[in-house]
Amino acid sequence: MTTWSKVKKKAMFWVYVLMILVMFLLPFFSVESYSIIANTTSHLGAQQAPHAWVMNVVFVLLGVATIIRVSSLFNNYKFTTTMLIVFGLGLIMTALFRHRPIIEGVEFDLLQDQLHSLFASVVGFSFVMSCVTLLFENTTKQVKVMAIVLGVFASLLSWMMFMFPSIMGILQRIMFLVSFYWIMRLSDHLDKDQVDI
Repeated sequence: MTTWSKVKKKAMFWVYVLMILVMFLLPFFSVESYSIIANTTSHLGAQQAPHAWVMNVVFVLLGVATIIRVSSLFNNYKFTTTMLIVFGLGLIMTALFRHRPIIEGVEFDLLQDQLHSLFASVVGFSFVMSCVTLLFENTTKQVKVMAIVLGVFASLLSWMMFMFPSIMGILQRIMFLVSFYWIMRLSDHLDKDQVDI
């Protein structure tokens, strides 16, 4: 493994750790009504939310770290890498265009909120598509099976967030924990595969 590969791997890991800390600690410094169970990370970075910049910086770091981590895989895994780059770009855009405030009656920019929703959808869709495209890439049966499991899991959690908004905050946190862990493990695995291709 080259020095640059080690740096990318470590950077992704530490951004993942930062994400966990911010997802579970920032709520204590957000609006009084914020709930880890009911409110999402988008609400942490929402317009008019206290310390929203912290969550938005994490979104950007996650996006940049993902793009850098997977970019070296492009030559051998074009479709999956493209979807994960779109995933990373979508995350960055969710930080630039912020969710509406969770407190009713507060002024906000409607266009920003609409764009945030659009890019959040891009993030979810591109992650599921990265799992689908893995089925057509030159990789192991184990990776393909895991890709199916993760794709179904992410789709199911998205549906549950829509159906059960009272627990969407914790569902989204589970999705983030699993998906970024998967991206790290997948990148490690595909990096090793490339050596033999």
